[in-house]
Amino acid sequence: MTAAAPAIRRAEVTAGRGAPRLYYILLFGFFSGLPLALSGLTLRQWLTESGVTLGLIGATANIGLAYSLKFLFAPILDRTLPLGLGRRRGWLIVAQIALVVSCVALAGSTPARHPALTLLVAGVLAFSSACQDISIDAWRIEWYPVAVQGEALAAYVWGYRIAMLVSGSGAIALASFLGWHGSLLVMAALLACGPVLSLLAPEPAVHVSTVRGAEAFIAPLREMLKRPGIWAVLAFIALFKLGEALASPMAPSFYHAMGFNRLQVAEVLSLPNLFAVLAGSATGGVLVAKFGARKSLFATGFIQMAAMGLYFLLALYPGSVPILYTKVVVENFAEAMADTCFLSFLSAQCRVEFTATQYALLSSVAALGLRTIGGFSGVIAADLGWVGFYGVAIFTALPAMLVMRRFLWREPAVS
Repeated sequence: MTAAAPAIRRAEVTAGRGAPRLYYILLFGFFSGLPLALSGLTLRQWLTESGVTLGLIGATANIGLAYSLKFLFAPILDRTLPLGLGRRRGWLIVAQIALVVSCVALAGSTPARHPALTLLVAGVLAFSSACQDISIDAWRIEWYPVAVQGEALAAYVWGYRIAMLVSGSGAIALASFLGWHGSLLVMAALLACGPVLSLLAPEPAVHVSTVRGAEAFIAPLREMLKRPGIWAVLAFIALFKLGEALASPMAPSFYHAMGFNRLQVAEVLSLPNLFAVLAGSATGGVLVAKFGARKSLFATGFIQMAAMGLYFLLALYPGSVPILYTKVVVENFAEAMADTCFLSFLSAQCRVEFTATQYALLSSVAALGLRTIGGFSGVIAADLGWVGFYGVAIFTALPAMLVMRRFLWREPAVS
C-alpha cells in the first residue's frame, strides 16, 4: 500500500456527505472536557475543604494515569460492540453512561468519612472519561475529511476549554450555593446529555479491523513502525511539547516570585486566558485548512518558541500587570494555535482500521516530555534561576523544529 493510501481512503469515506457539521465536534469537545476537572481541580478543592490529609490529596495525581495509559486499552475500543450502534457510537454511549453513574456516585460519597471510596469512584470516572476521549478522537478522525481536521480540532478545543471552566471554577462556585453534593449532581445532569448527542451523531462508515486478541495490540504498532520515516515522525512528536513541558509547571511559582498575588493570577488565567485559547485554536484551524498541517505546524512551532521569550520580559519587569497580561494572552494564543496544528498532524498519522489505538499511542508519545523531563523542571529552575531556566525551555523546543525541517517537510508517513 502506498503512503498516501490511508488518506485517500479516508477522503473516499467522507465523500458525498455535504458540508461538515462542526457543531458535533464542538459538543463532543464539551463532553470530553467536562469530566477532567471533576477528578482533578474540583475534587482536590472538595477534599481540602473536607479535611482530608495532604498525602491523600496528593494521591489524586495518580487518577490521571488513566489518560496517560489509554493506549493500553484503546485496541479494545477499535472493536465493535454488539449494540447495533456502530463501532464509535457504541463505545461512546457505554463510556458516557459510565461517566454519569460514576459522577452520581461521586456526588453521593463523603470524603470526610470515607476518602478512599471517594478516590476510587473518581478513578472510575477518570477511566470512563479516558475511554470517551479515545472514542471521540477516533470519531473525529474518521468522520471529518482530512481538509477539515484543523477546523474540527479548533471546534473541539473550544468546547473542551469551555467545559473545563464549567466543571472547574463553575462547579466550585456552585458548591457555595448547593453544597458539593448538589454541585456534582448538576455536573452529572450535564454529562447525561452526552449519550443523547452520541445517538444523534452519525456513525463513520470505515473499514473495521478483523484482528483479535493480542494481535489487536500488536497490529497497529507493527503497521506504524513499517512506514518509511516513522522514527523521525515519532522523534518529532516526542520533542515538540518538550519546551512547554518544562515551562508550564513552573509558571505559578514564577508568577509568585515576580510578586503577583493569587487574585491577580486568577484574573488573568480566567476569561483573558480563555479568549486567547479560543482565538488561537480558531486561527490554527484556519491555517491548517489553508496551508496543511505540516507547514502550519512548522510556522506556529517557531511562533510558540518566540512567545516563550515573554518570560524574560516579565523577569526584567517583575510586578508589571500589563506585561503579565500580555505574556499570558500571547503565550496561550500561540500554544493553542500550535496545538491545533499539532493535533491535526497526529490525526493524519492514523489508519482508519486502527484509529483509536494509533491516535492514543501517538498522543501518549507526545506527553512523554511532560511525564518525564517536566518532572525535573523545579530542580532545573532552582539551579539556573528563572532567566536561565526559561532560556533552557526555549532551547529544548528547537530540536523538534530541526527534526521537522530535516525529515518531515516532505510527505509524511501517512498523510
